[in-house]
Amino acid sequence: MIRDASDPDAVKAAVGRLRDGEVVAVPTDTVYGVAVDAFQPGAVERLFVAKDRPKGLAVPVLIASTDDLAHLVEGDVDVFARRLVDRFWPGGLTIVLPRKSELAGLDLGGDAATIGVRCPDHRLVRELCRLVGPLATTSANRHREPTPPDAAGVAEALGAGVDLVLDGGICEGDPSTVVSVFGDEVTILREGRIPVAALLAR
Repeated sequence: MIRDASDPDAVKAAVGRLRDGEVVAVPTDTVYGVAVDAFQPGAVERLFVAKDRPKGLAVPVLIASTDDLAHLVEGDVDVFARRLVDRFWPGGLTIVLPRKSELAGLDLGGDAATIGVRCPDHRLVRELCRLVGPLATTSANRHREPTPPDAAGVAEALGAGVDLVLDGGICEGDPSTVVSVFGDEVTILREGRIPVAALLAR
């Protein structure tokens, strides 16, 4: 089902479906993504199935604001990671950080000791995160296939794997840049929207 993302009733429907553990495709500031409530039992598994995504590839979470980091990340955010947050959030940067120990059982795929987090530069998605909580979100495509730039393409690509598609117009371009930060050790995992040179500039 495709609904207009500017329709308040469609947004309410998306919130309800997310809270029920269903998969919702959303426009973002990078590409279309598929999202689930990260804490809803079975929801992340549905996300992996919808994309045919291997469980070894972790799914990052989107958050409403930097305040949400405290609920996901172990201890204080390191100085360099905090600098990246201050410079590039909201925006196209996913930061992999040590996961809060009590969230080790949260199955996002990949390494249970870490968590990839991004605050998107997209009002609708941040509002969904505010209403539902952190959303496990990844690109709205089958694994290793291109991400469609529009809602109709997303609905066709994912079929019954997605319960609702919010149509926000054309979303195309580079996905987020992904870095891991542990103390002073910074690893570029994927270059995308944010150039590496900009990340490393002191």
